[in-house]
Amino acid sequence: MAQIKVGIVESIKMQKTVVVKVESMVKHPLYKKLIKRSKKIKAHDGVGVSTGDKVKIVETKPISKDVNFKIMEVIK
Repeated sequence: MAQIKVGIVESIKMQKTVVVKVESMVKHPLYKKLIKRSKKIKAHDGVGVSTGDKVKIVETKPISKDVNFKIMEVIK
């Protein structure tokens, strides 16, 4: 089953590829405190988004060396 993640578009400087920042909360193994973790994921842009848009991305087969996700929809 393909992963679906929600993030904010950070960069649109590449052709048909955007960088999406995905944040998640994880619990520290020893201290049990919630920690915010973020990851930048490159995604294929067939929709035409701009910087700061909240988007939903879905995992696909590899499109290029770094791109394994594509934009599913733009969330308002």
